[in-house]
Amino acid sequence: MAEAVNHQDVHDLLVEIAKKAGDRIAAAQPHVGTSASKKNSADLVTETDKAVETFVIGALKQRYPDYDFLGEETYVPGKQLTDKPTFICDPIDGTTNFIHAFPMVCISLALCVYKQPVVGVIYNPYTTHMYTAIKNQGSFLTMPVRTDSPTSPAPIAPRKIRLPRKSSPEPLTGLQNALVAVEWGSDRSGHNFEVKHKTFTKLAGATEDGGKMVHSLRSMGSAAMNLCHVASGQLDLYWEGGCWAWDVAAGWLILTEAGGLIVDGNPGGWTPAVDCRRYLAVRGAPAGQKELIEEFWGCVEGNMDYSS
Repeated sequence: MAEAVNHQDVHDLLVEIAKKAGDRIAAAQPHVGTSASKKNSADLVTETDKAVETFVIGALKQRYPDYDFLGEETYVPGKQLTDKPTFICDPIDGTTNFIHAFPMVCISLALCVYKQPVVGVIYNPYTTHMYTAIKNQGSFLTMPVRTDSPTSPAPIAPRKIRLPRKSSPEPLTGLQNALVAVEWGSDRSGHNFEVKHKTFTKLAGATEDGGKMVHSLRSMGSAAMNLCHVASGQLDLYWEGGCWAWDVAAGWLILTEAGGLIVDGNPGGWTPAVDCRRYLAVRGAPAGQKELIEEFWGCVEGNMDYSS
């Protein structure tokens, strides 16, 4: 079955589904009063999350009834990613942003075969930025651009750009010159939270206090959006612990097809699994990736553990 997968056909279907789902997301009017908490006040779900995933499942099952499906809202604890062709869906990555009308929101769709992403589509319905990738075919951003001039008005038209957005990205020259994405996550106590807190402090701290004085830390509130901005070359690194395969599968492919790397968020892991729940992503660059990864690992204050 895996050998018979037509990646282009899957790509085209996922793009179509993402646009239709995006229309539903953009038309919704969520607010905090209509959200529910899965685990605590920072781990939210809305009726739109559930409705979008139901729509996605129905559309995919019509065309690919024998493929597996792994989605955030229908996940059953203990379910594992297998070698079988598997669609992976986060219906709204950035639910807290969605509730607050903060525009870093997207639907993230991927197809994994032998536990590796081979097609990835991420769509932000508020900005209409569409990020796509097919294994070994590069990754792209389709975005609206104005085609007019002061003397010749014209409508906004979509433009497809190969990633990264700079055709000749600069070498990576150390954390002191890096813009780094991080997320607090929904777990705000315990060992993993302490690892994050201490690591963030070391990254941002002044060099005279033992810190790395990175240019700054950024939080998009969406793992998929963070990965897309690293793929685009707008962020240098993204470090995360606690997210799931549906948060990263599509972005993983989009980033690596743009020349980026993903390694374990814990020091020393050069070949992480898509569902390992700890990630360090670095943008494509002609030099400095390995050195920057090792420098970052040196700032991680302990090992994150998401095995339970």
